[in-house]
Amino acid sequence: MGVRYIPEKTKIILWGLAAGRCQYDGCNEKLFEDPLTKAIFNQSYIAHIIADTPGGPRGDKVLSEKLKKDLTNLMLLCDRHHRLIDKEDVAGHPVDRLRQMKRNHEDRIRLLTAINDEKQSNIVLFGANIGKHDSSLTLQCAQEGIVPFRYPADAECIELSLKNSSPQDHTPEYWQTERTNLEALFERKITQLRAERPIKHYSIFGLAPQPLLILLGTLFGDIYPADVYQRKKEPEITWAWLEDDSSEIAYQINRPAKKTGCVALKFSLSAPIADNRVTKVIGTDCSIWELTVNHPNNDLIRKREHLSEYRRVIRSLLDQIKFYHGEDVKIHVFPAMPVSTSIELGRVWNPKSQLPLVLYDQNPKARGFGKAFEISHA
Repeated sequence: MGVRYIPEKTKIILWGLAAGRCQYDGCNEKLFEDPLTKAIFNQSYIAHIIADTPGGPRGDKVLSEKLKKDLTNLMLLCDRHHRLIDKEDVAGHPVDRLRQMKRNHEDRIRLLTAINDEKQSNIVLFGANIGKHDSSLTLQCAQEGIVPFRYPADAECIELSLKNSSPQDHTPEYWQTERTNLEALFERKITQLRAERPIKHYSIFGLAPQPLLILLGTLFGDIYPADVYQRKKEPEITWAWLEDDSSEIAYQINRPAKKTGCVALKFSLSAPIADNRVTKVIGTDCSIWELTVNHPNNDLIRKREHLSEYRRVIRSLLDQIKFYHGEDVKIHVFPAMPVSTSIELGRVWNPKSQLPLVLYDQNPKARGFGKAFEISHA
């Protein structure tokens, strides 16, 4: 690490505060492991925020000598960022900016190392082909999304995605392939793994066609303790909950104009669904229920309370439909809803007491809704 005049004790404490990683904002590179060969050795540099000499980068006639051994003036950096702040772009790295980087990194390490078992969670990622574009879930985004309410229990996630699936989501083969593989992966990676070792909690992240997200929710049900997360696009793309968001959601249940033996349920949450899009698929002799809000949009779910209220409403709605129509009908589900609400619909649905669900998905190539598959008591 060089800088021999710095006491060994100070170097060790700095390493601990940085957790052996580069403190430059957004880097976080391991400074004890070669990324290619995985060989273990020290490749870190100790950098001064205020240079140890007045003529150095950000040097000061008084403070350089005073702070040259001071822990608060030292950063642990990789070679690349050490060169950047001291040679290539000194002007772009003033004292205040570097102090903020150091503070942010060390605060994050303190937070993550204060983990207890009750806050640990196993991250689950589920993504399937969405049209021509593959799902873009990343472990790093998920890890950032659960902090500070939960902390990753493992360095790796539980991956339920079906990779390189050739059928596209407008074909019957797609639904058959994705459903079969999701159920098999869940059995192997969730059910069997939980039987082998105790897993207390899951954090679920999903980006996939809505019938598959609903299916994922039914597999978790209320048996597995879990939190479901929502990808938000504004003011920036993030999976983290926006706890300072002041918006409230007033869910509205619109009851059918007539009572028939064919029951449809529209989820007009991310966009409105006209009745003729439903009757085009299942005919006009149907009872159409709807769950909606004043202004349907993709960024509807922004904080945990929004999703909690949704779960309460959907439980009540499913019970109302069963009470009104009896037990000998199926619910034809037409979703236009945020991903988290799709998963939570599946989790709330009880296979022992709720009506079967016939799931549909909107696809431009099909020029409307098309049937995906059915979820029943069996």
